[in-house]
Amino acid sequence: MTIGGDPIIDRQIWVGALFQPGSDSRKKIVLSALENGFDTVVLDKRDTRFTSLGRFRALTLEGKEFLEDGKPIGTLVELKTKEDELKAKKLADKAMAVVISAKNWKIIPLENLIVHFQGSGSKLLMLAKTAQEAKLFFETMERGADGVLFVPEKIDELSKLRKLLEDSSPRLDLREGKITSLRQLGLGDRVCIDTCSMLNVGEGMLIGNQSSCLFLIHSETVESEYAASRPFRVNAGPVHAYALMPDGSTRYLSELMGGDEALVVGADGHTRKVVVGRTKVERRPLLLIEADVNGERFSTIVQNAETIRVYSKGKIVSVSKLKLGDSILLKLERGGRHFGMYVKETIREK
Repeated sequence: MTIGGDPIIDRQIWVGALFQPGSDSRKKIVLSALENGFDTVVLDKRDTRFTSLGRFRALTLEGKEFLEDGKPIGTLVELKTKEDELKAKKLADKAMAVVISAKNWKIIPLENLIVHFQGSGSKLLMLAKTAQEAKLFFETMERGADGVLFVPEKIDELSKLRKLLEDSSPRLDLREGKITSLRQLGLGDRVCIDTCSMLNVGEGMLIGNQSSCLFLIHSETVESEYAASRPFRVNAGPVHAYALMPDGSTRYLSELMGGDEALVVGADGHTRKVVVGRTKVERRPLLLIEADVNGERFSTIVQNAETIRVYSKGKIVSVSKLKLGDSILLKLERGGRHFGMYVKETIREK
């Protein structure tokens, strides 16, 4: 799971409130799914009343068909023989999602299905009952399945799956550039991103003037003599700047709004998704930061204020204290962007 030529892969997680003998057991699965942040639940057709428990994407399983608002979106295939594997392969490009249930993967290697579905128009999901099974399905042949239908054998497996997903978030390769220019600019419209999460010291967002190089702008988790900390906020930069998103794309800061997802990145390269609560656009004095990496020059613009911080030589440093020759932590990207998506072409942004 990388960023650049291969975007972060967002695994589909369908929680199955299925195959339990009593409706109370199925109801507990729905409630636990919501508590653990899973927003797609497959219901038994007898349990549509459970949609009143919260707002979520509700699918139903009727026979072997997965339905959404009465329309088929996927097919369940039980693998017992080699013939069943051939049947599943024929569904590639014919069904939006193919969910595979198999008791014995020694008979039907998962690798065969992953290779066959790769590049097709169908998503390959595996039925898993434990977090460890889901992990296996995600890691097989590095690429893994597109997702899982997770029917927990025990209710606490849902929290284990959530922790697994958070712990296995991709790490980015960050490096240092050498600051070659610090220049005060005039006033401009800058964007604060207020998230629905408490950010940690060492975390921020990747922001830049060019999509080919994004700078780690630190969150406002550090107090100063001038202002209290705002540990949910990243004072990111001006409205035109790029921000790296969880799916590997970039978006202009001016486009972000409450309810969007954003990518938080740590100085050690770890990543996690957060929800944007709101963005604030205010007119503020700006500062241009230029850095050199292997003879190439890149830049970002930030608010010219003591509370704006970056990473330099392993430390959190206010932009007001940066000097020429200091290092600054950043991430290089290769290729260009078209409507925020990675493309293999040469694009120069100055």
